[in-house]
This record gives sequence, structure tokens and C-alpha cells, in this order.
Amino acid sequence: MDLELYRRFFAEEVATVVHLRTAALAAAFARVPRERFVGPGPWQIMSVGESPAGPVYWTTPDADPRRVYHDVMIALDAARQINNGQPSAVGRWLDALDLAPGMSVLHVGCGAGYYSAIAAEAVGETGRVVAVEIDADLAARARANLADRGNVEVVTGNGGEVASGPFDAIFVNAGATHPRPLWLDGLGPGGRLVLPLTFAADGARFGVGYMLRVERASRSGDEVLAARFFSPVSIYPCAGARDAELNGKLHDAYTSGTAGKVVALSRAAHEPGDACWLHGDGFCLQTGAPPH
Repeated sequence: MDLELYRRFFAEEVATVVHLRTAALAAAFARVPRERFVGPGPWQIMSVGESPAGPVYWTTPDADPRRVYHDVMIALDAARQINNGQPSAVGRWLDALDLAPGMSVLHVGCGAGYYSAIAAEAVGETGRVVAVEIDADLAARARANLADRGNVEVVTGNGGEVASGPFDAIFVNAGATHPRPLWLDGLGPGGRLVLPLTFAADGARFGVGYMLRVERASRSGDEVLAARFFSPVSIYPCAGARDAELNGKLHDAYTSGTAGKVVALSRAAHEPGDACWLHGDGFCLQTGAPPH
């Protein structure tokens, strides 16, 4: 059994499915041992669309580590539907960060650490990753799984309250109704933020929406940042990044069908106007001419 060969095939499949542009990221999928991060097998695989009642799990026939090298979600805690995310989906989101050797990365909602390891591999020994997880048990698993990576720090806590920037890239892996100020403040010059901007129905376990990519210009302290939506998403909520009023406004904004017109995020104080797609406290997603 040649696991290295399986990882290379797996990485090539992920890169092909989502057309990964980041060479360092594609190489990372080929090197990081996924079986280390999903616990001992046999594994429970989430099957979406099999039942009208929602996602269901099936169990692999054995504990052969080759079973984890497919484009599937693998349960970390099936009872809570907490999974190691689908590689093609998370790969697409990480690709939007343009990771490269030497970069500093904040990963909010790191789970058991697999995608933190992917990011750490992509930025190399000269880069660093701060991986944050609010669930203490998952954070402990991530800390153990990432113990051999000197460029990764695992923090147990709320991802909107970790102040150790500036960062070249911030990846939020849980659904928010708005970007938290610390994430925007934490972007260095040229830095990129990727987060799921989601709304959720009353009582729903998952929010739905799109991934939002925000990029600061070459100067720090800019009040207007480039922004665009890409990639639909259904995901768990992000603690501390949910607002009931914005949840409703976000639902209405998505329903309008104009998300593709969003080009900027403004932090400048202003009254809501025609160009405001989602106007919140301290931020506003806007349509119109791209920022300069």
C-alpha cells in the first residue's frame, strides 16, 4: 500500500475539481496525512442528499487509511454533525487566499486541525498559522495533531477575540452575518479575508449563503476594501459573529439576486444609500465602481 501515491492522486483530483491556482496549496494536499486528523477508522462518511430528513452517515468497511483520500466529509463528531470538511470545497476557499511561503495565516474554526496543516504546509517553515477553535475538545485534538508543526499555534477560544495580527490571510470556517472588527483590523497590507456570510432560519443548525473574499489594498488602515462573493456554502454558525437583525437583512439581500454586484466593503461612517447592499455597524458591503 503506497499512501504517498494515494495522496498524490487525491491532491490531483482536488486540484482538478476546483481548478486550484495555488501551486503550494495543491502540493500541501499531497503531503498532509489526512488519516492523522480524522481519528482511527473505520470512518463515518457524510452522505448529502440521500434522505429528505437531512445528511446521513455511512461507515467505511475497514480502517484502511486509503479510505480517507476521497472528496468526502468525514465525521469528527457524528452526533453533532461536525465533520472534516469536503476537500474540494475547503480547497476552493483556501485557494482564494493566494497562500504562499512566508505568509502569516489566521484560521478561525480549525476543528481537528487538518486544514490548518494544509495551510501550514502551503506557507512553509518561514510562514505561520494561528489556528483557533472554540470547542475545547476539538482544540485539544488539533493541538495534538499539529504538535510536530513548529509554524502552527493552536488557540482555544473565540476567533473574533484573538489579537495576534497582522495577517496576510484570514480564513473563517464558520458562518457569520458580518465580518468581525478584529478580522478587518487584523489584515495587513495586501491581506485577504475569506469567510462564509450566511443567514439561518429560526432553529436551523446550518446557515446558507456565499463565501465572501475581502482584500486590503497595499496600504494599511484603508477604509474601503475590495470585496466579492464566490462559492455557495452551508455551514455551522460562528460564535460571536451572528446578529439577528443582520441575519434578516442578509436573507433579503441574497433574495434580491444582486450579490454578484458587490465589489467593496466600506468601513467609513455613512448613511445607508442605493449602493449599500448590506449596511451594518462598522461595515457596509457595497455595489458600484470598484474601490481605488
